[in-house]
Amino acid sequence: MTTPIHILGISGSLRQASYNSALIRAAAEVLPENVTFEIYDLAPIPMFNADHETDAPAAVDEMRNRIRAADALMIATPEYNYSFPGVLKNAIDWMSRPTGQSALNGKPGAIIGAGGRFGTVRAQLQLRQILVHLNVLLLNRPELMIPLASEKFDAAGQLTDPTVRKQLSDLVAALVTWTRRLQ
Repeated sequence: MTTPIHILGISGSLRQASYNSALIRAAAEVLPENVTFEIYDLAPIPMFNADHETDAPAAVDEMRNRIRAADALMIATPEYNYSFPGVLKNAIDWMSRPTGQSALNGKPGAIIGAGGRFGTVRAQLQLRQILVHLNVLLLNRPELMIPLASEKFDAAGQLTDPTVRKQLSDLVAALVTWTRRLQ
């Protein structure tokens, strides 16, 4: 029997009809056997304040605990102004602190994203740079940068493109294999 794996999925968007939140939900639908998937909402996380990194608000402690309890992370990022959103950077700042106690250190992870004409190429590149610095052990391949997301999801936020669904399924399976390899 294979080791159970628990993935924590995080969307870097707070928008109600976010394609990236829909992508995270779709990832939860294509799990291999013996894998669970939990979706974490960044909305309750307050703005980072270094004065409170050791006495963090309850929402921050909750997120740190969820990340530590997960075997792997899957982060879906939109691209805003050639970068990833501030809400995601804010959460990363909280999770990486206090120094020497990062909830992200050594955690296997994958980055995905759905966006406009270029998908989320630039956002993912910048996010990858920061996460590598924080010692998140990122899956290198496959990558998933969905261009023209409005054509891949229906009005209800369901992923309707079978090619993208297969790519997502392959990426989730690769993350599970990567995570098991690192355990």
